Amino acid sequence: MTPPTEQVRCGHLSGRFSYPGVMEAAYGKTGYYLLSLLQFMYPFLAMISYNVVVGDTLSKVLVRLVPSWGTSMGAVRFGVVLVVTAFVVIPLCLYKNVSRLAKASFLSLACVVIILVAIVYKLLAGDYDVVPNTPESWRFAHSDLIPAVGIMAFAFMCHHNTFLVYQSMRNATMERWEKVTHLSVGFAWLVAACFGIAGYCTFRALSQVISFVDAVHFIPAGDLLENYCWDDDLMNFSRVLFSVSILLTFPIECFVSREIVRTQIKRFYSQEVVEYDTDKDPSHATGGEEDEKAVTTTLVIVFAAFIISPYTECLGPVLELNGLLAAIPLAYILPGLAYIQLSPHSLFSQEKLPAAGLVVFGTIVTISGAALLMPNLMGDCRTGIIMGYCRDDELSLNGTASALVATTPACVTDRV
Repeated sequence: MTPPTEQVRCGHLSGRFSYPGVMEAAYGKTGYYLLSLLQFMYPFLAMISYNVVVGDTLSKVLVRLVPSWGTSMGAVRFGVVLVVTAFVVIPLCLYKNVSRLAKASFLSLACVVIILVAIVYKLLAGDYDVVPNTPESWRFAHSDLIPAVGIMAFAFMCHHNTFLVYQSMRNATMERWEKVTHLSVGFAWLVAACFGIAGYCTFRALSQVISFVDAVHFIPAGDLLENYCWDDDLMNFSRVLFSVSILLTFPIECFVSREIVRTQIKRFYSQEVVEYDTDKDPSHATGGEEDEKAVTTTLVIVFAAFIISPYTECLGPVLELNGLLAAIPLAYILPGLAYIQLSPHSLFSQEKLPAAGLVVFGTIVTISGAALLMPNLMGDCRTGIIMGYCRDDELSLNGTASALVATTPACVTDRV
């Protein structure tokens, strides 16, 4: 039994076909507000990670075009995030209806396919055969395996869309729903595996992070592109495509955060339950009327993500933190707890054992992952370091001293 399947079963048991509705039916207001908090935390931290990715990715392309900027990468990164926030992100996030971005999903998917083709081509062409082998190159797993589960949970987090997709199906049945979820998640896993295998086979132990794909938006992990040399024009083009894909995804996460904030404000000031009675999941709302409050809420959320993002240069810990504290509870713990509470069967019955297993798995990964991540969360994790296998002419291109040449990953905590 998969978590999305459990959610739909909970919907049938409670008569509430929305994630917040299910949690409120199972655990009252406590469950509703806990879910709302996590549903806000997940897209908000995602927006911060998108800022980090775009800043790191486009700054390398700009340094390729203007080599003298390589001596002040921090300023270039900040400038990139500022410009794209002001002229791209904010206008897109101010749309009152997410349906206007429907074509963006196809464009984002097309960008990912082109990036995957470029990565596979680089592997087959042998352009990075100079990457040295180390004793760690083909080691099966490292100590960061558990935090990496948080990254994968972040990547495959689609549970807040479960009821929206289920209710949009023709002749929706549990059998058809199980087939759809297995096919869609399986396809996302296949693309993720292609990114991960091609990326790791190219750079092996020097890989900064294994690539992943978002099960909803199909977005590859940004740090894989950190491994490619800055004068590799094909991969610079891939970096631009990747940034386009990220920028097209940013508004969707902002819509989720905005509607959750607006829903909670209405619920706080109203004597009646807002939106719950209509089974309208706040994360599925499409923006509502374009009024002054909506604009103000949008600007505050986008500005908050912009202010926080410069404080980290490392994408890995942000994804791990989001995965461990938000995605895993949303994907594993809460659906399992809801099913255990709503199902009439006994706790140790065959029907509830899969749900209990999901809860135990999610709890163990969250606690152990957080224990491993927190001590290293504020560690030295820098980007903009040229890998040692890159050509010598790139060093002069960037104007960076040879002391910055890296033969190990820039973010040691990002290895998987």
